[in-house]
Amino acid sequence: MQWTFVFPAIKVLPLMTEAIPILAGTAALIGIGHTLMGPDHYLPFIVMGKARNWSMPKTMWITLLCGIGHVIGSIALGLLGSMLGVALGKLEALEAWRGNITAQLLIIFGFTYFIWGIHRAIKNKPHSHAHIHDGNVVHTHKHSHTHEHSHPHEIKKRAITPWVLFTIFVFGPCEPLIPLLMYPAAEHSLGGMLVVAGVFALATIGTMMSVVWISSWGIQFVKLGAAERFSHALAGAAVCLSGLAIQFLGL
Repeated sequence: MQWTFVFPAIKVLPLMTEAIPILAGTAALIGIGHTLMGPDHYLPFIVMGKARNWSMPKTMWITLLCGIGHVIGSIALGLLGSMLGVALGKLEALEAWRGNITAQLLIIFGFTYFIWGIHRAIKNKPHSHAHIHDGNVVHTHKHSHTHEHSHPHEIKKRAITPWVLFTIFVFGPCEPLIPLLMYPAAEHSLGGMLVVAGVFALATIGTMMSVVWISSWGIQFVKLGAAERFSHALAGAAVCLSGLAIQFLGL
């Protein structure tokens, strides 16, 4: 169905009206709910942190930056649309397009990382060497070549992953923000609109960081044993699946 109404001109009224606290409370609930329902908000940070042995501070810092990038695009789009009187339907269509782009980027990144993880696991397959010591004592030990022959340029390449995630999350829209929060808030005041958007952003980013922190703390006790060398492949598969969930299940 094509929407025909447009955003009203933003009224410069007092910051708080009777409706703003209600809208702000709704914003907080929707921010928490839409984050929990979307595994793409937290799963990539959990699995990548585990696979790449990120410290907890690094994992949380990356999550925070990606969360900010995730919400700021929709806030800026809503503000611009309100000021220019852009039809709500057009903004929703643009957000839907951004959502599709994000899902596809997650799928591509996750699948590519999965293939790289499989290749790395195959190269890192442990194998045994036998050595004869004095007294004809035979000693064997297992080792893998990947860890023993890592080079500085390989370490530098690892810094690319956080930036890839950040870029993907900048494209990612906050679908409920514009139609459910920013439009009704704009009917009251610009200040109220900013309050509602700010509450939504804090709820979304706070939920992302809480889930990532709790999950990352718990997953450090999970030992994969012989499957540890497949940790990168498993992380890539998880990211790819989260993208597929967005694309086909609308999560």
